[in-house]
Amino acid sequence: MTIHIGAKQGEIAETVLMPGDPYRARWAAETFLDDAVLVNEVRGMLGYTGTWKGNRVSIQGSGMGMPSLSIYANELIKDYECQTLIRIGSCGAMQDKVSVRDVILAMSATTVSTPSSGIFRELNFAPTADWSLLKAAVGAAEA
Repeated sequence: MTIHIGAKQGEIAETVLMPGDPYRARWAAETFLDDAVLVNEVRGMLGYTGTWKGNRVSIQGSGMGMPSLSIYANELIKDYECQTLIRIGSCGAMQDKVSVRDVILAMSATTVSTPSSGIFRELNFAPTADWSLLKAAVGAAEA
């Protein structure tokens, strides 16, 4: 158990899907996971673990924005030894050809924000997706 996540050790899978909205986490768990179990509800930020096609998966809400996401991502990696975090949910678009409900698989993303500039100073950090995971996601989306 951590400050923000009430799950016991072993209750969270190595692969975690992370929507911002805790109710989207509940919806995704109820819709896609078999045998989903609520493992976290600290501060209303819901987290579930179940299986999808025989694979153990967790879905943990992260809240809005980088500061909140950073709290949950850091605890999942450091305290629960999660290996793969996948952000799911909505995002803004800057191109007219991108419509509501389009699927976007981003290779990289960046921001001009206080948390990022506080950590990286004058560098513009753009975290990049794991290539094999991104390639698999594209393949699944195109299938």
